[in-house]
Amino acid sequence: MKILGISALYHDSAAAVVEDGNIVAAAQEERFTRKKHDLSIPVNAAAYCLQAADTSIEDIDAVIYYDNPLLTLDRWIKNAIVLGSDAGTFIEKNFNSMFGSKLWIEETLRRTLGGLGKRKKLLVTDHHAAHAASAFYPSPFQEAVILTVDGVGEWNTTTIGTGKGNQIYLERHIDYPHSLGMLYSAFTYFCGFKVNSGDYKLMGLAPYGEPIYCDLIKEKLIDIKEDGSYRLHLEYFDFYRAMAMTNDKFAELFGGPARKRESTITKREMDMAASIQQITDEVIYKMAKYAKKIYPHIPDLVMAGGVALNCVANGRLYREKLFDHIWIQPAAGDAGGALGAALYAAYNEYHIPRKVSVQDSQKGSLLGPSYNESDIRTFLQDRAIPFHAYDDEQKLFDAIAEKLDEGKVIGLLQGRMEFGPRALGNRSIIADARSAQMQSKLNMKIKYRESFRPFAPSVLQERVQDYFEYDRESPYMLMAVPVKKECRVDFCLGKTMREENYDMLPVVNCKRSEIPAVTHVDYSARIQTVDEKRNPYYYRLLRAFEKRTGCGVIVNTSFNVRGEPIVCTPQDAYRCFMRTEMDVLVMENIMLVKAEQPKWEEKEDWREKIALDE
Repeated sequence: MKILGISALYHDSAAAVVEDGNIVAAAQEERFTRKKHDLSIPVNAAAYCLQAADTSIEDIDAVIYYDNPLLTLDRWIKNAIVLGSDAGTFIEKNFNSMFGSKLWIEETLRRTLGGLGKRKKLLVTDHHAAHAASAFYPSPFQEAVILTVDGVGEWNTTTIGTGKGNQIYLERHIDYPHSLGMLYSAFTYFCGFKVNSGDYKLMGLAPYGEPIYCDLIKEKLIDIKEDGSYRLHLEYFDFYRAMAMTNDKFAELFGGPARKRESTITKREMDMAASIQQITDEVIYKMAKYAKKIYPHIPDLVMAGGVALNCVANGRLYREKLFDHIWIQPAAGDAGGALGAALYAAYNEYHIPRKVSVQDSQKGSLLGPSYNESDIRTFLQDRAIPFHAYDDEQKLFDAIAEKLDEGKVIGLLQGRMEFGPRALGNRSIIADARSAQMQSKLNMKIKYRESFRPFAPSVLQERVQDYFEYDRESPYMLMAVPVKKECRVDFCLGKTMREENYDMLPVVNCKRSEIPAVTHVDYSARIQTVDEKRNPYYYRLLRAFEKRTGCGVIVNTSFNVRGEPIVCTPQDAYRCFMRTEMDVLVMENIMLVKAEQPKWEEKEDWREKIALDE
């Protein structure tokens, strides 16, 4: 039984193929089109997934879409009715989208994917059911509490339920327009970042500020109950009017208009970020606590939805020990809906028996395309690009470790591309975590992004407790946890926090621990634990670095520059390598050194373009 799952037409479109409940392949469309957060029908991602499954669209047993268009239309119509005479802008902005491809999704998929005869079964699932399926079915639990939180899907913005065996039961929900995801995005927008792509920036900015606006937010913007349920005070928001996320009343609360993109980040934005992060932590914790109360016999929790990517809130859940274990879908946002939809069909429509093992069935989230040595050699030789090939894998890892120890920044392409927003060692930029200057170097000369943004550590699973206050695995980089006190170095943030305008760079460059490049200003780190079973290549690379330096941690950030998707192909990797000040590129067993490369000629001002796109 081969099922193709599709998410599309909102943001982060993707495709996934599941065979007899086994995840075969999954990928986001943006990686192929090179258009960040591409929302189009994922024809390229679907073609890859079908190829990986050694099948064709004609031989697929079912295709399932991750959103119910009739329920979404119901919300759209009722939203317009509530707006009444003010609905003009709302209708004008959304009419073509709602009554075009989204409502007629069956015809849209038949037309764009091809090969779907009239009798081919096309299904839809509710948006949050897809999220829930993506969280529960790949998890290592026979039974679990399920929590999904996002902006909106049809009507739901939050659901609580359970999964058992091959069945899912979503029993409690909060509906649009009351949305924790929308609230967080409103602050993202007001602080001068782009909704969806900028939410990570707001989370990274939060530790620089003080949560001085929490009481104001609770008084004016959101009413939070003890069970984690909430209601927004809509007079401060305009997202339900299809205009800006916030309005003038919101601006009055925070002493002036929204920050303009690329302008100086002030103390106000830092404090707003700190405040909304604390509110988010509180709501997620209260919801999880309530879920534990109503399902006291279930020891484990799974999560999905875009808000589940908030690793700071996740870290608090871990520390509170409400549940024995927490498993979060690595592609928790809309992209993961494609995988969730396919799994939902497999287990709920076709009742395939579910097998549960000690380790999850997500396969390290390494579900995208790979390129072998022959592919890479052909690409390089056709363009007369100089390279060094290693026949002995250990010598390659020793060479990489040496380069890292010398302070070199390395682009890494190996194995199957990651599914989800995090690079996990297969499409990564890696560097020495011991360097105090590495964070600003990577941000300014490699990623071309804001200097304050933190980087994640990849740490050998067996050494995680040597560096962090954490005793579990975290293979998908979804937990922010404290750096061990024994590893910390005192530094001063207080003076800069009291100033209205200041340069963050001196703070970023302060040595805060033995691994300063991956230690945020609040001594936290968004960790990725690396084990040999999930990713043997990356594990052996880290072991080689540990053997050379004694350090079991390196910097890991996604292989891309600001405004562009993570690289997919060797061509993407080489282009990114040459556009930046990266020192070395490693593709499988082949190493390229920047100093040996021919001069790179750029045809357009790509940095200006991506800044505008973002």
